[in-house]
Amino acid sequence: MDHRVPLWRRAVTEAIGAFMLVFAGAGAIVTDAHTHGALGTVGIGLVFAFVITAAIYAGGHISGGHYNPAVTVAFTFARHFPARQAVVYVAAQLAGATAAALVLLAAWPQKPAHLGATIPHVPVLTALVYELLMSAFLMFVITAVATDTRAVGAAAALAIGLTVGLDALFGGPLTGASMNPARSLGPALAAGTWTNFWIYVAGPLAGATLGAFAYELIRGARPPVAPPDPELLR
Repeated sequence: MDHRVPLWRRAVTEAIGAFMLVFAGAGAIVTDAHTHGALGTVGIGLVFAFVITAAIYAGGHISGGHYNPAVTVAFTFARHFPARQAVVYVAAQLAGATAAALVLLAAWPQKPAHLGATIPHVPVLTALVYELLMSAFLMFVITAVATDTRAVGAAAALAIGLTVGLDALFGGPLTGASMNPARSLGPALAAGTWTNFWIYVAGPLAGATLGAFAYELIRGARPPVAPPDPELLR
């Protein structure tokens, strides 16, 4: 992330990335439903992996490539990100995800597969555990590749994309493998589908924070990070 880039430009980047994620990812679920399973679980998982990898490569150097309120909140709690900027990032992510879902609604007014809304197909507690742990896995990897200079920076997007794809493959058929409150909010709002929606807020937020602190526990001491220039916070 380049702190020299004005906050509004970084926020727009976050909104675009969240839009890409929901339009392609939730759109893949709609496509699968419309084509009677042409993509399947593996295909949908690959779409999520590919789109997040592409979005991070495209915008990660500008905004950090969060595209996920849980990631932003976890970075904030782990003191990798300023709280004031986090509010703007989360608002942008929610706006981008909602805009994408509304575009899907305009294209598919009959709402196939609830426009890709995340709905648990297992008991509530099981779904919560899965969303929490999948989000923890994802944030553990993100924290490693995004904040530790010992990690290979050029492969960060690929590592994150592979983790998203992995979670989607084993967790998608059970919970939808959201790991992202924005990704769940957009389709839920557009389709009017709120079945156990709280799982997709509580699970990712708690899991991402757990994953971030788990990596902080094993990484050892890190040099202090200089605060951003106040002029850049405008």
